[in-house]
Amino acid sequence: MGRIAGVTAAETRERLLRAAADVFARRGYDGTRVADIAAAAGVSNGALYAHFGSKAELIAAALHAHGPGLLAELLAADPARPVADLLVAVGRRLPHRLDARSSLIAEALVAARRDEDVARPMREYVAERAGWLTGLVRGAQDDGAIDPAVSPGALAHLCLLLAMGSVLVTPDLHGVGDEEWSALLTRLVAALDPPGPHPHPDPGSTGSATMKVQIDPGRCQGHGRCHDLAPGLFEEDDEGYGRVPGDGAVPPGQEQAARLAAANCPERAVVLTEEA
Repeated sequence: MGRIAGVTAAETRERLLRAAADVFARRGYDGTRVADIAAAAGVSNGALYAHFGSKAELIAAALHAHGPGLLAELLAADPARPVADLLVAVGRRLPHRLDARSSLIAEALVAARRDEDVARPMREYVAERAGWLTGLVRGAQDDGAIDPAVSPGALAHLCLLLAMGSVLVTPDLHGVGDEEWSALLTRLVAALDPPGPHPHPDPGSTGSATMKVQIDPGRCQGHGRCHDLAPGLFEEDDEGYGRVPGDGAVPPGQEQAARLAAANCPERAVVLTEEA
């Protein structure tokens, strides 16, 4: 099993990431060999090592590409949806996450406790997710939807603890009624409301800065996640690599979608800038 004829390097990498996500979720990190992933992807061990240097690097990359993304999916479906509503919607589903993507992050978290080679990329993964959540909270505060006295970093940390804890404390270990859980979440999120009347932005205002988005062609590997998450901001060329139409200016109301695409690019190829 060498390189598959007619398959690009980007397609081979994606094939390996999908195989890794599946095998790690089923067999666990310790129970998976690099050869198992190569066989599942239909390539040789050498072809795998041409893309990934170790099993630890592979689980981190698989998590970036195919890990849990419920909040990202909901935001992509409705970029203008208030952040507080999104937090409640995601929270309601947390106790019922039993899919393979949840199993993948559970394996990565457990492996990181024992293996420093896994812990290093996991710290980067968690930091990226925390940074993205922090940015969403700050944006909601700027829009007057969340109390500016709330620490964005602390709220992001709470969200991470709930989300990652939910993959370890499964319903068979401890369950709670859906109505009770939803009522608690609603009260918690309501406490984030700013004091006093909520400001209403001027519909004719364009803001003090214009956000622009670009793709670094040297980093893009053709995963297509930017296009999937923000189809109004990104296109794909004939080879499946991302590109930005026009000058990359992000239309008003699409800022969250742009941040989402940047945070979920496994290669960090999506670059955001703001111009006065």
